[in-house]
Amino acid sequence: MALSFCGSDEGINAYSVENGVLNNGCFVDALNLVPHVFLLFITFPILFIGWGSQSSKVQIHHNTWLHFPGHNLRWILTFSLLFVHVCEFAEGIVSNNRMMGTNHLHLYMPAFMGFVAATTSVVYYHNIETSNFPKLLLVLFIYWVLAFITKSIKLWKYAEYKVGPQHLRFCITALLVILYGLLMAVEVNVIRVRKYVFFANPQKVKPPEDLQDLGVRFLQPFVNLLSKATYWWMNPLIIGAHKRPIELKKIGKLPIAMRALTNYLRLKDAYEDQRTAEDPDRAPSIWRSMYRAFGRPILLSSTFRYLADLLGFAGPLCISGIVKYLKDDDDGATSGKETMGETYFNVHFMHSSKLLQNTSVLAVLLFLALILQRTFLQASYYVTIETGINLRGALLAMIYNKILRLSTSNMSMGEMTLGQINNLVAIETNQLMWFLFLCPNLWAMPVQIVMGVILLYYLLGWSALVGASVIVLLAPLQYLIATKLADTQKSTLEHSTDRLKKTTEILKGIKLLKLYAWENIFCDSVEETRGKELTSLKTFAFYTSLSIFMNAAIPIAAVLATFVMHHFINKTGPTPSEAFAALALFHILVTPLFLLSTVVRFAVKALVSVQKLSEFLQSDEIGDDSWRNGDISVSFEAGKKHLGATKAINRKQPIRYQMDNYEQPTRRQMRPTETEDVAVKVSNGSFTWGSNLSTLSDINIRIPTGQLTMIVGQVGCGKSSLLLAMLGEMQTIDGRVYWSNLPDCEMIHEGNISKNRYSVAYAAQKSWLLNATVEENITFGSPFSKQRYKAVIDACSLQPDIDLLPFGDQTEIGERGINLSGGQRQRICVARALYQNTNIVFLDDPFSALDIHLSDHLMQEGILKFLQDDKRTVVLVTHKLQYLIHADWIIAMKDGSILREGTLKDIQTHDVELYDHWKTLMNRQDQELEKDIQQDSQTMLERKTLRRAFYSREAKNQIDDEDEEEEVEEEDDDNLSTTTNRRSKIPWKVCWCYMSSGGFFMVFLMVSCKLLKHSVIVAIDYWLALWTSSKTNQSAANATSLADSISSNTTLPTPSISEAQNDSYYLPVFIILCAAGITLCLITSLTVEFLGLSAATNLHHNLLNKIIHAPIRFFDITPLGQILNRFSADTNIIDQHIPPTLESLTRSTLLCLSAIGVISSITPMFLIALVPLAVAFYFIQKYFRVASKDLQDLDDSTQLPLLCHFSETAEGLTTIRAFRHEARFKQRMLELTDTNNTAYLFLSAANRWLEVRTDYLGAVIVLTAAGASIWSLRYGLHSVGLVGLGLTYALTVTNYLNWVVRNLADLEVQMSAVKKVNSFLSTESENYEGSMDTSQVPENWPQDGEIKIQGLCVRYDPMLKPVLKHVNAYIKPGQKVGICGRTGSGKSSLSLAFFNMVDIFEGKIIIDGIDICKLPLQTLRSRLSIILQDPVLFSGSIRFNLDPERTCTDDRLWEALEIAQLKNMVKALPGGLDAVVTEGGENFSVGQRQLFCLARAFVRKSSILIMDEATASIDMATENILQKVVMTAFADRTVVTIAHRVHTILTADLVIVMKRGNILEYDKPETLLEQEDGMFASFVKADM
Repeated sequence: MALSFCGSDEGINAYSVENGVLNNGCFVDALNLVPHVFLLFITFPILFIGWGSQSSKVQIHHNTWLHFPGHNLRWILTFSLLFVHVCEFAEGIVSNNRMMGTNHLHLYMPAFMGFVAATTSVVYYHNIETSNFPKLLLVLFIYWVLAFITKSIKLWKYAEYKVGPQHLRFCITALLVILYGLLMAVEVNVIRVRKYVFFANPQKVKPPEDLQDLGVRFLQPFVNLLSKATYWWMNPLIIGAHKRPIELKKIGKLPIAMRALTNYLRLKDAYEDQRTAEDPDRAPSIWRSMYRAFGRPILLSSTFRYLADLLGFAGPLCISGIVKYLKDDDDGATSGKETMGETYFNVHFMHSSKLLQNTSVLAVLLFLALILQRTFLQASYYVTIETGINLRGALLAMIYNKILRLSTSNMSMGEMTLGQINNLVAIETNQLMWFLFLCPNLWAMPVQIVMGVILLYYLLGWSALVGASVIVLLAPLQYLIATKLADTQKSTLEHSTDRLKKTTEILKGIKLLKLYAWENIFCDSVEETRGKELTSLKTFAFYTSLSIFMNAAIPIAAVLATFVMHHFINKTGPTPSEAFAALALFHILVTPLFLLSTVVRFAVKALVSVQKLSEFLQSDEIGDDSWRNGDISVSFEAGKKHLGATKAINRKQPIRYQMDNYEQPTRRQMRPTETEDVAVKVSNGSFTWGSNLSTLSDINIRIPTGQLTMIVGQVGCGKSSLLLAMLGEMQTIDGRVYWSNLPDCEMIHEGNISKNRYSVAYAAQKSWLLNATVEENITFGSPFSKQRYKAVIDACSLQPDIDLLPFGDQTEIGERGINLSGGQRQRICVARALYQNTNIVFLDDPFSALDIHLSDHLMQEGILKFLQDDKRTVVLVTHKLQYLIHADWIIAMKDGSILREGTLKDIQTHDVELYDHWKTLMNRQDQELEKDIQQDSQTMLERKTLRRAFYSREAKNQIDDEDEEEEVEEEDDDNLSTTTNRRSKIPWKVCWCYMSSGGFFMVFLMVSCKLLKHSVIVAIDYWLALWTSSKTNQSAANATSLADSISSNTTLPTPSISEAQNDSYYLPVFIILCAAGITLCLITSLTVEFLGLSAATNLHHNLLNKIIHAPIRFFDITPLGQILNRFSADTNIIDQHIPPTLESLTRSTLLCLSAIGVISSITPMFLIALVPLAVAFYFIQKYFRVASKDLQDLDDSTQLPLLCHFSETAEGLTTIRAFRHEARFKQRMLELTDTNNTAYLFLSAANRWLEVRTDYLGAVIVLTAAGASIWSLRYGLHSVGLVGLGLTYALTVTNYLNWVVRNLADLEVQMSAVKKVNSFLSTESENYEGSMDTSQVPENWPQDGEIKIQGLCVRYDPMLKPVLKHVNAYIKPGQKVGICGRTGSGKSSLSLAFFNMVDIFEGKIIIDGIDICKLPLQTLRSRLSIILQDPVLFSGSIRFNLDPERTCTDDRLWEALEIAQLKNMVKALPGGLDAVVTEGGENFSVGQRQLFCLARAFVRKSSILIMDEATASIDMATENILQKVVMTAFADRTVVTIAHRVHTILTADLVIVMKRGNILEYDKPETLLEQEDGMFASFVKADM
């Protein structure tokens, strides 16, 4: 066939123009070529020049991305244009093939050129837009005009020749005319708005603010439509993650529209607008405000969702069409050529109706529908997620603002606990966010279900409704399962918190447990709780597997019901086209039904959350404390009119109305003399904490300016309340508080209040620290001045403590940082108050946790010197009366009212009685003072514990970094070389470890069940294909072609006998296969869950045993938090998250594999196309997994500071409000929220990136499968039924491909939990066996208590230096030995050596003739007893604390308590020996706890007692009694006392003085004292 533009058929001169030029069809087509060629000629040079110059600056920064008006519309129109051009081209080729003569190029050549031109136009437009060079748009405008004109001529000619809409080419041309017209309009609009081409002064346009800010990296709102739909702009980020991890710097800031502040203002306006002036008390509805603020994006998302759902039904319809018309093609090919269409212009015109009967067209349509459906679906997801994130930001800001205004009484009276607030932040806001994510489903799903059922009915008639009803009826069952799941999750949570509490206690008291050989008792109690937890986990697993089973089995059941019914109603099976369309529809229907139960559950949760939120936002607020700003007094009468006696100024009536409701009380002018020296004045004050009882009544005080005022009084007389009342934290019943700080009182009324916000430096009694560095805690947002900072630190004597910290004052302290002791925390709080540059300083009992030296230093240096030099007004609440002499003004309180006010002199003259009372108290305090000086001060102890903590930490750094992820959080980029190769590998080893801990049998069972199940499911569908195909072959024989009649009920020929027999052969097998499939579904879902359970059981059991039996050194070098994390977060992941992920992963992988297998077995051609697809898929998942892991880590790590910030704000409310730092804290909260939201947004955008790509891959798979089967059917390779099967399977692949990758990524993240647990499983255990058998040890060993120490060398770890070097000593039975020495001289190490707790690598300790290293540890430790320096009590009863093994009688316990001076106190407790001990023994004082520990040692009647600085926290009197008791009760036993107060061992028989791990002096105390220059003598001197 010759190629010629107009064709060269015989007898027709295609080039003749006798009837006029335009009436030659070929010439009109040639005319159509002109605009396209024109465009290409002009734009190509411009593009190439442009691109050439651009290559120098490859990365155009995004500040130049401007959108011209109508941007999105233009992209949509261009895509439609491309589509229509493709149709035109296809139509031309088909028509050309129908002509039997030569090729007519003019039928399809212009279409092809049009396609190229349209593509060029959009590329060209994009480049103009990014370089912002609008003049060049003129070219496009000319092109649209020319194309519009030429196409119109063609349309006009067609109309003239009576070619109408019944011809396809007419329709296409008409469409093109419309599209070109619209594009022309868009272009005109751009020129009109921006005044470009023809106007003299074009409008200057600035890019949006976000794009000028280089920090904004989230470009979704700013990129062009194509990039928006496919997330193309994410490519550099996701692919770059492979080279270096994504850090916070990389994801930048949020665009302004998504920041928490913007959204907060939107939500708040919507919330406040509901308060009308007529009805100010009405509670605004949160739902309505949410709808007003975020309704529009939700509607947009729902629109996308509807479009996607409707397009989703195109799949099954196209499949049914392809299968049906393929058969026709077969038949058609045999029955000879079809009648020709009409010819005009000497060329063939195709009928419009033929379009949808062409299988190739249907295949392409299927592909396009899939692409569009997926794009819309992802767009809908993205919009909802973005809105959800915006909503969360807004809610968090709302909650935070409310927290800052909560009335203090609410917090203290327990109406609002910290826990509730944390829940609001962590749980309720997330619930609402999730509800918003799932929200469009609520109204999209019912529509989807209805549509699906209608289509099924149209395909299969009544029998379809049976299948659909199966699905619908099982939906409530799924909802039931979902609620059950939620309930079991709750009970699991309770048990796991219980288990965690026990574990925490064990880990905190591990040293004691080991020394007393009690590990196993406590271990068992944890195992018992774990058992309960596992039981509820089993129920959980059962319900989970049920819900998975329902999901897998419902479509099988529905298909079964439908086809069996169809068989009984119509006496025959369905045709292939119907069968497979129905199959695909059932698959579509299951998803919404499965999700519906989840969505309904979330909706219910959201209702509850909104209820809680609304209650919280309605709760009482603190009054408007304008009197702190100036001298306006909020008088009580004014408030009383509206509120009734004692109600706080309530939230329900906003303050602005309240302020307008009453006239400002006329102030009396104070006499100047009064104003000058009074900083704060309270007159007739009566204050309450919210109950009707007034806490403070009849208060009249004045605080003189620039002087030191002290408030004294007994415990609980209202001293702290008075400070808070002055700060405005209490509710005023009566009276007023004046803050004078403005010399000219009239200024106030000029609205000058805000300028003079009066900030008070306030140090609360309960110290409150931020999670920040020490320096940030002290400067607290003020500018840093080195000199001042140094002075403050010296005044609070913090320098020695700071020197101990690992990073000095840059060390993080607070909840997440290092735990400081009470005294250290309190000094930091005082330092904060001193550092602030405010006129007034309130100190609430700053000396309570300090010992005497520090208090004196703080009083002299800090308060008297530092504050008084600055002439600051100081109010000091204290119990230390000896400081009263320094006070300029004294306020004495009693029972909530003022007893006396005045200087010390005034009180001495006027109230002698009170003064004498104080004097006696002062004397008593002085005696205590002397006692205090005798003891080694408490501060030394605190510093010592701190030093111990760090000494062991440093040692640890030398040994190993057990878990790099946890420790290396501070140093951002650790060695990058390792990161690159470790990042893309899947942790197979860890997976294998997880599987093997689940048990090999379970793994085998799971794998075999899975494979069986999937093969049965394939078999069901395959059988269906055989059955329906056999049907067609026969019916083709005995009747006219059946497939034309769609509604098979009406025109079915009476089935022949052979067919009935046939059905009776196919149907039973089908039923059996379905039943097998359903049972296998149940079995597999159960096996996976229970595999997960047994793995969790074993992992936790091994972890607990390993850790409890680990050497003590392990606990010194591993932070407690890290061990606890293994038991909390990681165990939780292993328990609840890994099994479902594993299940989902295996299921989706097997589904995809089985689908690909089925397609390639039907059409082997498909395998060729599979290779490039597989490569693409490999790279997509490889890049995504790495990026997803990083983004997930970022999301987690940014969430923690946010939650912490909320809880610390709620704790430190009074301090923040006193300092007036609300604005700074709000700012910080907004920053933290935005950071977390950025990470979350990027994470969800990355998920969209992945899903769009895998969905497009899936669509390509469907296209290739369809193409391959159509092509192979042309050559008659196999039956039609199998084609339907292949396509149905290809459709399922699109749904499951992205799940494979996402589950892989999730599993990888979750497997790190297994990895962390595993790293602990490799720790060494202590050697519990020993070389002797328990039976060889005498029952009553050690009966004498003789100790020989021979050449003993001890170290904590083989890597470290020895702490004891060649120590030799001999202790006779019954001797009392004292060991002393400086801190770090090895005293405590020696005591641990007796219990074989440390590594004895040379020498030995022999007790009663047995070398202790040979004994089993249990035996050794249970026969000795020790009293440790820090008292440890466990929660439980007193009896449990003294004797957890339950071996002793009550008499013996009472006797021990009597020795320990506790008998009377315990008798007084409810329950006596069974009285409750709270966690950590908090309900007893430290001294009492120490006594209990003594009693614990007495209960164990061993002949050797070791006391390790056991009397550190006991007062002198009790200690003396104890010393006597020990001497009498242990007269015949060996007692080794390690002392830090030397006088306690002066009565000992033998004194050992140690220095640096060696024994320096070893003799009787008397002998040692005689050596004047001896170490012991110098100790005693220093101590006296």
